Amino acid sequence: MIYFNEKTLEFHLTNQAMSYVFRVMDQTGTLEHLYYGSTIPHYNDFSFLIEREIRPSNNQVWGNNLTSLEHVKQEYPVFGTTDFRYPALDVEYPEGDHISQFVYQSYRIFTGKKVTGALPGTFGEKDEVEVLEITLKDHYSDLLLVLTYHLYMDEPVLTRQAKLINQGQQAVSLHQLASLSVDFPKGNYEWLHLNGAWAREAHLTREAVHLGVQHVSSTRGHSSHMHNPFLALCQPDTTEKQGEAYGFSLIYSGNFLAQIERDNYDVVRVQLGINPFQFNWQLKAGETFESPEAVMVFSESGLNGMSQTFHRFFKKHLIRSPWKDKKRPVLINNWEATYFDFTEEKILEIVDEAQQLGIDLFVLDDGWFGHRNSDTGSLGNWTENRAKLPHGLKNLSEKIHEKGLLFGLWFEPEMISNDTELYDQHPEWVLGQPDKNISHGRNQFVLDFGNPAVVEHIFEQMTQILSNVEIDYIKLDMNRYISEAYSNMLAANQQGEVCHRYIIGVYDLYERIVKNYPEILIESCAGGGARFDAGMLYYSPQIWASDDTDAVERLSIQSGLSMLYPLSTMGSHVSAVPNHQVARVTSLEMRKHVAMFGTFGYELDPTKLTSKEKKAVKQDILDYKRYQELICSGDFYRLETTDENQVAWMVVSQDKNEALVGYYQILARPNPSYERIRLLGLAKEKEYSVSEGDKKTVRYGKDLETIGLILNENYIGREQEYWSRTMPGDFHSRVFHLTAR
Repeated sequence: MIYFNEKTLEFHLTNQAMSYVFRVMDQTGTLEHLYYGSTIPHYNDFSFLIEREIRPSNNQVWGNNLTSLEHVKQEYPVFGTTDFRYPALDVEYPEGDHISQFVYQSYRIFTGKKVTGALPGTFGEKDEVEVLEITLKDHYSDLLLVLTYHLYMDEPVLTRQAKLINQGQQAVSLHQLASLSVDFPKGNYEWLHLNGAWAREAHLTREAVHLGVQHVSSTRGHSSHMHNPFLALCQPDTTEKQGEAYGFSLIYSGNFLAQIERDNYDVVRVQLGINPFQFNWQLKAGETFESPEAVMVFSESGLNGMSQTFHRFFKKHLIRSPWKDKKRPVLINNWEATYFDFTEEKILEIVDEAQQLGIDLFVLDDGWFGHRNSDTGSLGNWTENRAKLPHGLKNLSEKIHEKGLLFGLWFEPEMISNDTELYDQHPEWVLGQPDKNISHGRNQFVLDFGNPAVVEHIFEQMTQILSNVEIDYIKLDMNRYISEAYSNMLAANQQGEVCHRYIIGVYDLYERIVKNYPEILIESCAGGGARFDAGMLYYSPQIWASDDTDAVERLSIQSGLSMLYPLSTMGSHVSAVPNHQVARVTSLEMRKHVAMFGTFGYELDPTKLTSKEKKAVKQDILDYKRYQELICSGDFYRLETTDENQVAWMVVSQDKNEALVGYYQILARPNPSYERIRLLGLAKEKEYSVSEGDKKTVRYGKDLETIGLILNENYIGREQEYWSRTMPGDFHSRVFHLTAR
């Protein structure tokens, strides 16, 4: 799949779905990007792709007016040596300058990929992935730059990573090492990204790429509620089902930068990596720094095609939990049922009701440890709260298992409260400058997870619980941002390393849990969806999508996340109404229809349900379990609707013999138009039985895609029924199940 033209020093990475071409420039040794897109034939000479004309510029080679890097599409640009666009690499040398010139040295091609080192990443067997490694050397120093390209054989996916090696005798300051940089030729592009805030994460934004710089980023210590480490580039006429799209995702959970720069000649540069803002890594003699891995996806079948590639790729080559291919247990979490105010008796009442409803897993949330009765204390004291649980967690777990349910537990290991013994003994373990104010968030402080001793201590506390109590699931939370990023462990010139070291420590804790307790299902959380990223998926096969469980808001959140994350990774629950985040009242049916497109569960007190509601919940759980394998393993489509008042989702089985369609109307409208939804992904020649409750029709795949599901009724001969019908009203949903005949 990877070709090297020895005479022309050209590299062509290609499979059945995409091609990626670059070369070594003749006089400078710089890597020039030539092409990225649909598969093209291999040529022994790709010089026909080179664009070079004389323009006003600074030139690297004396007497040659065609050696300006400002007008070259590059693989890994450096600022200042004739290129004035934002760079992928920024090194400060002992003399104080930032002048680098990395020149091609050698290449290596091999097969297979394993994850090594402290960062998460993708993996593949020798028959699944081919790897190209390019080594460049700085012309002025003993720094080596290694660019690695991983081309997966079964998908239009290329992942990239950069590594800087200091073979010199002096330390250098590394200010930026992007995971990827790609220069696109002149074109009329739009870009997509996910943004929001707490309780309204992952809303999709699509806008034109304008002249200058546009970016999404995080400076908060983790990927954040505000933005996701993802962007996509497409043409204005790209839709969900047609057109080209390029998707970029960073396998990283810390501060990131996803940037687009359109220059004055309309070349568009996409960059993704650790955020260079206040990043400064002291790369000492003999040391290596490796960037996070970035995933590049190309689609010729619209945004759904891009999303489905991400979904398949993440499930096969990123998520490694033994749970990834298992049916997930339907859970109930006691947080919105009780908050901190619970007793052992109350918990067992909830468990009894849950068992009657057919729920598989009970999760005990915040408040079970220390003396925690509010969010003002006890974090860092991971011992049982015997006032609430007089017989202890082990006894509670045994009782829950005797009733046939699994048992789960909540932790927030990265945080500490100032009323704990740990805080008194180790105040230096708190992130922040001790001689200056250290802010609090949710009445708590952040532990310095960049310090291995801190990670070790917290893991030992957790081990006392995990090794002595039968626990099947843990929810690992993180409820505040890092503001004063200062570590008492590091020297003054290393304070720019704090946030990256922190996230490496978080990965270390997760890795310890995964290795020591592989059978436990981990659900990651960060105040909801503040760390819903590909980095966490490496350790945690599902992530809590948002603290907002309102069915209407979840339509936007889950649609946005589906741009690159599989349904099987989205924690999605049915909660009580009025909703605790927005006070909206939606039907139990709509809440179920939204939550079932994810990892299904409940966030309410089942003892307060009416008998009618309990009967409905019991049936809802049976319905979800009936469709669970389809939802988690099928191809997901966002269906196009007539306006933003409607949302439609669809999952189609791999063999195209089964499908599930969810249709959601947010607000009712007077005298509305007739509505149809065109389906996608079906076998055109197959005949399908279409069921909605007791209603059944028979349709062919072809006409379901061209005509669509007709959502309105035919009242010929029964006009009076129309006036006496039940109006759907606001927040209305419908689900259709299709099976091939």
